[in-house]
Amino acid sequence: MTLKLYNSATRKKEVFKPIKNDHVGIYVCGVTVYDLCHIGHARSAIVFDMLIRYLRARGMKVTYVRNFTDVDDKIIKRAKEMAEETSDLANRYIKTFYEDMHTLGVLDADIEPRATEHINDIINMVKILVEKGFAYVIDSMVYFSVEKFKTYGALSGRKLEDMIAGARIDVDENKKHPMDFVLWKGAKPGEPQWDSPWGKGRPGWHIECSAMSCKYLGNTFDIHGGGRDLIFPHHENERAQAMAANGVNFANYWMHNGFLTVESEKMSKSLGNFITIRDAIRLYHPQVLRLFLLSKHYRSPLDFSKTSLSEAKSGLIKIYRTLQRLDEEIGPYDASNKIKIPAFKEAVNGKDFKSTFLGAMDDDLNTAAGLGLIFDKVKGINRLLDKSPTIDKIKAKLSKERNDLLSCANILGLLEETPAKFLENILRGASDIKKDEVEKLIRERNEARSIKDWAAADSIRDNLCDMGIILEDKPDGTVWRFKTNDA
Repeated sequence: MTLKLYNSATRKKEVFKPIKNDHVGIYVCGVTVYDLCHIGHARSAIVFDMLIRYLRARGMKVTYVRNFTDVDDKIIKRAKEMAEETSDLANRYIKTFYEDMHTLGVLDADIEPRATEHINDIINMVKILVEKGFAYVIDSMVYFSVEKFKTYGALSGRKLEDMIAGARIDVDENKKHPMDFVLWKGAKPGEPQWDSPWGKGRPGWHIECSAMSCKYLGNTFDIHGGGRDLIFPHHENERAQAMAANGVNFANYWMHNGFLTVESEKMSKSLGNFITIRDAIRLYHPQVLRLFLLSKHYRSPLDFSKTSLSEAKSGLIKIYRTLQRLDEEIGPYDASNKIKIPAFKEAVNGKDFKSTFLGAMDDDLNTAAGLGLIFDKVKGINRLLDKSPTIDKIKAKLSKERNDLLSCANILGLLEETPAKFLENILRGASDIKKDEVEKLIRERNEARSIKDWAAADSIRDNLCDMGIILEDKPDGTVWRFKTNDA
């Protein structure tokens, strides 16, 4: 099997060949830390988290770098509004970023650099660009000259003359060309600033990622990623700076996830449909959000709607119900033996579930197809449970089926909770029902049944049903679950 990835730079799928056979270097543009992260950030973070999980599952070593922009016009403006230091504001939102990502099951990157920690690296790259004639200095400002870099526009597929007509360009009389962009900004009173050969100031937005990615991954590395909105101008400018400074190709593969809308509209505070990750988590279980965000191909547009989230919730409940059945029939899954990132280093050439799942993922990370296979596997497990007269005869098969299911789901960051915990958390909703209260009523019902007081027993069952509780009487006792649409 061969992994193919869509390369935004060439606009086609390509066989993925890392520079080093056993080691992949990846840089993904992180967040500008001036506010809470929104669900668009969540999609990008989960997409690249899935990529990292998959590469490691296929036996590759990965160095994953994801940055924080912690000095920026937006940060400075927000800090002034909040009457606090820019560093304090940035630190606070970096903390909330980690909280949100961990709630969504997103793994930390291997290296997570901040722009303010790499000022010297940034200055050094700007100096090289000035010395090579790709940048010019006016007063205390340094600009990149797009006309000097002959392949400017190659990543985004734009011509320089077309960009001028279509782009929103800051009014700046110092620029030699309207599309030139700032590498170093001269200091303004009350703003963060550092010494440089051009006077006190701070870096422009684009240069920080070029400097940090090259520092940690080398002048040429494997994959550069981010949201589709970053292709132009951010990634176009990153590419130009790095290649002009270093004289070699920058990233060999460029990956971008698609846009996310809210009820078919662009997410915007002005439209009142701006949804932070924290807003979303208050409405939906994190695993439901994760399933939804992977339900379509990462390059496709995705609409955040109540209908789609309801479908994701219902589908995840069905999977966990099946895992709950397996726990009851063959015993709980031993989480202590769970490999956090399952390895699929062995050659996989058959037509079994794992092979087919890996084949879908090798096709440019087709999570939609992979999830379809997972749901098919769940249906197959339920058929086995329904049709087999003796569980003992198929216990080994069911155990393998569950292991395969969980191993593949883990690549997507799914099914990482026990069925009992997940179902209790997701189905309780806004209810004040407590587990102890339910089990007390079940004991009372069992006592009524033991003395053949069927009216009392039925009354308790009806009361529990009104509370949203479904009972199932089994030979070894009564089990309960919260009622849902598919109950």
